[in-house]
Amino acid sequence: MTLDEFIEKFAAEFDDTAAEEFKADTEFKELDEWSSLTALAIISMIDDEMDIQITGADLRGSKTIEDLYNNVTAK
Repeated sequence: MTLDEFIEKFAAEFDDTAAEEFKADTEFKELDEWSSLTALAIISMIDDEMDIQITGADLRGSKTIEDLYNNVTAK
């Protein structure tokens, strides 16, 4: 999965945030809609779409969407 595809799937997990808000350098935890439920949805999306298991620590260790993508693809 490319970074652009990852960003698109990441953005799909948000209901109220405009797709234009999601870029590689978006600090996703700063988004108004970010919550623990969104974090679980992102973890589930990565598992379903990429067949990679990540933890909350992986999310906490990532600042931007690209950071998360890089952490996930390094597994």
